Amino acid sequence: MMYRYKTRGTCSVYIDLDIENGIIKDVIFHGGCDGNLQGISKLVKGMNAKEAAEKLEGIDCNGKGTSCPDQLSNAIRLVSAQIQAEEEAAKAGGAGCTGCCSSCGSSCGSPEA
Repeated sequence: MMYRYKTRGTCSVYIDLDIENGIIKDVIFHGGCDGNLQGISKLVKGMNAKEAAEKLEGIDCNGKGTSCPDQLSNAIRLVSAQIQAEEEAAKAGGAGCTGCCSSCGSSCGSPEA
């Protein structure tokens, strides 16, 4: 399942991310430096999500305090946490739970992808 992460402080605007069983299946950046981001996407495809997030965390672009790789690290962590919450909810009988209030749809503090 593809999750969308809205980036902050970078030229890329969104990252679409698919993680299955802790492995990155696909990454698509929207905006940013196309060639570099295609390269990063191909390099992390098939990697363990936790390891990829650790390697990419903290990379800075021109003193911005973040970068597209750093934002991908954030996305991986948030999506992984969301997947884990969804799996736990399904095991507890809440199949289909998205971490949002069933009445109004607002966030209940779950990671937002």
